Amino acid sequence: EAAWSITTKCVNYTNHTVMPEALEKWPVRVLAKMLPRHMEIIEIINAGWTKFLEDKYSSMKAAERDALVDRMSIIQENPWVKDEMQVNMAYLAVVSSSAVNGVAYIHSEIVKADIFNDFYKLFPEKFQNKTNGVTPRRWLAFCNPGLSKLITDTLGSDNWITDTYELSKLAKYADDKAFHQKWRAVKQENKAKLAAVVKDIFGDDVPLNALFDIQIKRIHEYKRQYMNVLSVIWRYKQLK
Repeated sequence: EAAWSITTKCVNYTNHTVMPEALEKWPVRVLAKMLPRHMEIIEIINAGWTKFLEDKYSSMKAAERDALVDRMSIIQENPWVKDEMQVNMAYLAVVSSSAVNGVAYIHSEIVKADIFNDFYKLFPEKFQNKTNGVTPRRWLAFCNPGLSKLITDTLGSDNWITDTYELSKLAKYADDKAFHQKWRAVKQENKAKLAAVVKDIFGDDVPLNALFDIQIKRIHEYKRQYMNVLSVIWRYKQLK
């Protein structure tokens, strides 16, 4: 009980996608075989959770209450495989967490209205939104030292690394041709570095006057890489 109390106060759950393949459901028989102690703990958690639900909704009609408890149970029957029980890992995460969030406003609304609606009705204060962003410390200051130096030199300090509102001060250079030239030089230098890597690994020469469209992600259908490639082709045809 002490461990569970600590867990539910310290752990938060970020749901990254509503795609079914990301909402994993593991067969109980597999978990029990591979991780017997983990499965035992999950069963203990689920027993306490379903008991809580039964008490919470004790005023409901028995049939409605039973249906709701079954729907919110961490361990559920697999509708596609007869007599197979499975652990809904997303439900386990929701029950175990002090807060649950999506990674964009519309995503977080879907989380509340659809995939975790029963849980949202029970614990509305638990659900939040945390819009994804790019940390300037990793993806600019560290990964793009040339552009980072240009920004720092232009603004007169590197305070923008921890206070991104400082970047708004670059707006006054929007029509500054000298700044444009320096910006293009940084981009061209980065393209040359990438072209050298492509040449070294693949033996191909990449023209530096081409547009580079780069997607650094593992291949996965919900990340829409194929759609991105189609969009590149479309833009190329429009330019022609």
